[in-house]
Amino acid sequence: MNNIVFLVMRRMRAPLLTLLAVYAVTVLGMTLVPGRLPDGSTWYMDFFHAFYFVSFMSTTIGFGEIPHEFSDAQRLWVTFSIYVTVIAWLYAIGTIISLLQDRTFQRAVAERLFARRVRRLREPFYLICGYGQTGQTLTRALVERGHHVVVLDRDEERIAMIQLQELPDYVPALAADARRPLFLQEAGLQHPRCAGVVAVTNVNETNLMVAIASKLLHPEIQVICRADSRDVEANMASFGTDEIVDPFETFARHLGLALDRPCLYLLQRWLGGEHGALLEEPVYPPRDGHWLVCGYGRFGKAMVEKLEELGIHSTVVESRPDLTGEPPEGYVLGRGTEAETLVQAGIHDAVGLIAGTDDDANNLSIVMTARELRPDLFVIQRQNRSENGELVAAVRANMVMHPSAIIAERIRVQLGTPLLAAFFARAMHEENAWACELASRLSALLGEHVPLVCELTLDEEHATAVLRALAAGETVTLGEVLRDPWDRRRGLRCMVLLVARAGQHHLLPDEDFPLQAGDRLLVTGRDAAFTRLAWNLNHDAALEYVRTGRAIPQGWIWRRLAGR
Repeated sequence: MNNIVFLVMRRMRAPLLTLLAVYAVTVLGMTLVPGRLPDGSTWYMDFFHAFYFVSFMSTTIGFGEIPHEFSDAQRLWVTFSIYVTVIAWLYAIGTIISLLQDRTFQRAVAERLFARRVRRLREPFYLICGYGQTGQTLTRALVERGHHVVVLDRDEERIAMIQLQELPDYVPALAADARRPLFLQEAGLQHPRCAGVVAVTNVNETNLMVAIASKLLHPEIQVICRADSRDVEANMASFGTDEIVDPFETFARHLGLALDRPCLYLLQRWLGGEHGALLEEPVYPPRDGHWLVCGYGRFGKAMVEKLEELGIHSTVVESRPDLTGEPPEGYVLGRGTEAETLVQAGIHDAVGLIAGTDDDANNLSIVMTARELRPDLFVIQRQNRSENGELVAAVRANMVMHPSAIIAERIRVQLGTPLLAAFFARAMHEENAWACELASRLSALLGEHVPLVCELTLDEEHATAVLRALAAGETVTLGEVLRDPWDRRRGLRCMVLLVARAGQHHLLPDEDFPLQAGDRLLVTGRDAAFTRLAWNLNHDAALEYVRTGRAIPQGWIWRRLAGR
């Protein structure tokens, strides 16, 4: 607010002083210039009538000559006053229009309105710093799941895009530098309803500053940051950052999982994918044989380290080792876009290739050249920009590494369904055969599209009927509430993956698992199944029917008819 007042006073000072001086002179002149009455006597206008006349004269209302007919001298002064006041008003109005068009003033007003909207939020929200590819994907995913979001990004064009994206909920957004604590505070960092801060800009230093400011100004808040440097990760961790997401290390773990337990990797892709998308086909990266890694930047290094950890030999192809660092012994100097370079690196004996440079055009060229030489080669391609998705899909790589999508998916799971992260942590201790059996059950149950994954808490808001039954001393099992309230002989097209109770996690509970108040259920299934499940949890008649098969009459008329 102070900025707006300062800008207005600074820009309007001269026009206001000009208007004040013009009005003072014209009013004074009207009191000094003599008039003549019909009887020939002289009269002078008092200050009240002079101010009243100049006021309606300068606004061109024109009530006439009052309180008496003017003399020629007065009319001459009025003519002068008309032109002077019109010029003064044009000067003032022009300055106002110029002020309204001033970018600094517009930013100050936008900042003021943004801060006021954030202060008025009464439901939990997440503060997202950075509205690039990752921020856009994450914002849409959170809003579509019913979460409220506030956005900061220094790029005004990105902020303007929010109004054009038809999001289900209004998203307050401000074009500002997230490194400045003032903007973080205006965006709700210290707001009692702020549930978490997510820093996903493409600048490590900015994300680090956001993490530091968040933990200093609001120590209890959940902070999730993007980082693609191990030094920055260590710095963030020293300030207590709750979650640090490195897209390159994350994909390296994905590749390791696909090599070691492909069915478990498939479960991650299915349950963590975008709701409604087609289920991905299983991938089986070959373990026997050596791999080619084109590009030894941050992503290439992570791939080489993971392959080496799994005992798989790799050959690096890099054109600028002076910039990326010296690759392991036996590397080939080149970009990998030429057939000669790939042949020199041993493509005819390789089983897999990773096109991992930071240039999509080079990666596409590498893949196409490699496929001409070895059509059966297993290919992993890095996609740097979202707008190149159709081109990347056209070359049909076996696996695609998109940093922004990886970061958004992991953070979305962490914020939207934290129990899913706990489920995967428990599943990591299971064998691949267990994961294959579960994937088969999910495929038969859910069809061809990524299912809805939600958390349900057995509390007064989400399971009133179940809580009443438990309070009455009855036992309600998981299998009972998963029956169809229209036909209890059929099960709902959903599955409970995990039950969290008193700090313990129960993986894939069976149908006889007894429910308790406060249980948190991780459920996946079709959208219609969640509607019927909510009906079972909240309506006594539906719960009674699925448990016993007895239909309780609803309404006064039906109860009277049933009583006869």
